[in-house]
Amino acid sequence: MQAAPDEIKEKTKKKPAAIQSSFDYGSIFLLQSIIEDLNLDRYLEALLPSSDVSMVRALAFNRIIRPTAMKNVDSWYEGTSLALESTKIDLAGQRMSELLGRLGESNIPDRFMAQLIKGTGTKDTLIYDITSLPSYSQLINLLEYGYNRDVETLPQINLSLILDKEKGIPVMYDIFPGSISDVSTLSGTLKKIKAHGIQDYVAVMDRGFFSLSNLCELLTNKISFIMAAKLQLNDLKQLMTEAQKDIDDVKYLHKFNKDPIFAKPITYNIDSIEVRGYVYYDPKLEQTEKQTLLSRLYDLREELLKVRLNKNSNPYAVYKEKAQGFGSFFDWNVVDHRFEVAIKQNAVAQRMNRMGKYIIFCSGDFDEMKCLSLYRERDEIEKSFKALKSEIDFLPLNTHSEKTTRGFIFIAFLSLIIRTRLLNKMRDAEILDKYSVEQILLQLEKFRKISLADGKILVTEMTKKQREILQALNLCA
Repeated sequence: MQAAPDEIKEKTKKKPAAIQSSFDYGSIFLLQSIIEDLNLDRYLEALLPSSDVSMVRALAFNRIIRPTAMKNVDSWYEGTSLALESTKIDLAGQRMSELLGRLGESNIPDRFMAQLIKGTGTKDTLIYDITSLPSYSQLINLLEYGYNRDVETLPQINLSLILDKEKGIPVMYDIFPGSISDVSTLSGTLKKIKAHGIQDYVAVMDRGFFSLSNLCELLTNKISFIMAAKLQLNDLKQLMTEAQKDIDDVKYLHKFNKDPIFAKPITYNIDSIEVRGYVYYDPKLEQTEKQTLLSRLYDLREELLKVRLNKNSNPYAVYKEKAQGFGSFFDWNVVDHRFEVAIKQNAVAQRMNRMGKYIIFCSGDFDEMKCLSLYRERDEIEKSFKALKSEIDFLPLNTHSEKTTRGFIFIAFLSLIIRTRLLNKMRDAEILDKYSVEQILLQLEKFRKISLADGKILVTEMTKKQREILQALNLCA
């Protein structure tokens, strides 16, 4: 008796192959699309052997997706679809240290930046800032104690970063010894910008870079700039005092981001060179600064009144430590091992008189609001530094030689380019109100490649959220 056709099919049907391994594909796909969009893969391939390119890419992706200690990168890598594409690379600790060392002692980072700048056509608005990178290492010559923006007590390296405002990505960085001030870095950075062929740009800088010599250098080299002023020089204090007399005249009234602000044009002469600028008065900022100061002074006064001095205590040293930089705002003396403290009315009044007011100098075709708008957009580079230090899990540095430190900073710079580009794409797609970078990566990690026992590779079905994300970013039909 012949079997029915359906019975024959059932007997001859093969059992599906068992699942052998599962790999994160979605987040890798997303970051790889950004690398290709910016041609970063081409720049790396022109500078490094293919195995080194794969290692650099893996390290950069790891800093964005799942920052971990270098000794654990190999385990993370084995769970991603990168392992299916570049199975031969060795991410053991020794091999990674060797790679970072080679990168750090070579000119590859500079050559990469030159290609990036040329490829992106960087030429318009460059935002320049500097930050401190503390380290536990005792073997790095660049590590020195200096002004630290994060109030760390470790020796540090200073890292400068240049952001192309139009492209929305960092395009250049430099490394300086920890004791070098912001002011001292500008001359060398301008030379590097010129060496990379960037011309006709606007340099936007905060007051940390302000000095008369920097102003002169910018003006002499006919570089357009926007820079906030430090009011340490007597003639600048006098300039501010004169401007304050009528700064709140309605003829100087404007609106910025829907809030009223006053802007008065000024000129300043440096060795027969005239530089123009604006004095700004922001009533909203003034009120915020006043509340912050008064609250801080109240808290410090209460803390000082609670102090009980030991017999061997140095009252001045204790006062200086407790006052935390606000010592000049108090009258104080010691009675029965306790502080008697009073806030100085005149000191508070003098500080409040300057609140909400600042000077921005510029060179170029900028009116009051354009100058202020470009200066306020410095927030983008501060966000980049925040991402570098926290989201990319960068600090404190734990590398143990100068060359590996330089190599690691190059990897972090590459990660920052990719992450910043992703953030901009999310902003353009108007999905930042629904997802953070981390939430998008977590969603896409669930979009996976499956390795079967028979050697076949399958891709899982996309969820509704994954498809929504990739469509918003123009990465899915």
